[in-house]
Amino acid sequence: MENHNNVTEFILLGLFLKEDMKIFCFAFFTACYLAILLGNLIIFITVTYSHLIQQPMYYFLCHLAFIDTCFTSTTVPKLISDIIAPRKIISYNGCMIQVFTFHILGAVEIFILVLMAFDRYVAICKPLHYLIIVNRQRCNMLIMLVWLVGFWHSIAQLFLILRLPFCGPNVIDHFFCDSKPLLKLACTDTHVASILVIANTGMVVLVTFLALVTSYIVILYHLRNHSAEGRRKALSTCGSHVMVVLLFFIPCVSTYIPPPNSKDNDKEFSVFYTVIAPMLNPLIYTLRNAEMKNAMKKVWCKKLAFLLK
Repeated sequence: MENHNNVTEFILLGLFLKEDMKIFCFAFFTACYLAILLGNLIIFITVTYSHLIQQPMYYFLCHLAFIDTCFTSTTVPKLISDIIAPRKIISYNGCMIQVFTFHILGAVEIFILVLMAFDRYVAICKPLHYLIIVNRQRCNMLIMLVWLVGFWHSIAQLFLILRLPFCGPNVIDHFFCDSKPLLKLACTDTHVASILVIANTGMVVLVTFLALVTSYIVILYHLRNHSAEGRRKALSTCGSHVMVVLLFFIPCVSTYIPPPNSKDNDKEFSVFYTVIAPMLNPLIYTLRNAEMKNAMKKVWCKKLAFLLK
């Protein structure tokens, strides 16, 4: 395999090629990344140091905040540095590491969103059995399962790319290394590999998205028997989750369902699930959630009082 691989580094074209956009893009994505770090840190600390950590929904939210931070850190810092860098290069090994980390963290994020939907389904449709079905031991097992599935998904993606020979062009029309743009550079027939990418990533994303949509249809059906106040509270909680799901999944489906050789807007779509969605998640889950806002006041007031002593 090494005899057919003459590429030691890849050149990333990035998002924009216009020189007059560099300063704006650098400032915009730097601000977005800082907002992601700060917003998710606030959620993580608030949930961890409050009574909310005992509730499964917020336990999953705490994990989502951690994953969002790690997920964006695999691509956004490189994107920011490449905007002002004279040459946007990444080593072959660095590219493979980015493929692996991007897919394992992306898969874990997807499945945590599924767990959050499952939590809301049980809470609304089976409230009397909620504490039995979604207990802490089961939550921990589900989190471990999510990481295991994410690991095998990512290993499959990495193995698929490692088998491909790269012997000529090394310019990636993207701002990070991913399986689809790399398939275009392989100096071999990638028809089978393209099908495997769609099956492994595209269909997983699509099926997961349809499962989430179905779960919320079932939830809405069950809400008809609740009181007006109960419906309002349930819809407020589920509404936040639906917004996050739409922001993350629709661009993912648009990216990974079309075949790699088709004319697409992968770079533009990727910005939504690597930057925009993780940046808006903290706002969606805090500004639309009374419990989170109350917990934030208590936790941060205590920490501020401790610092002022």
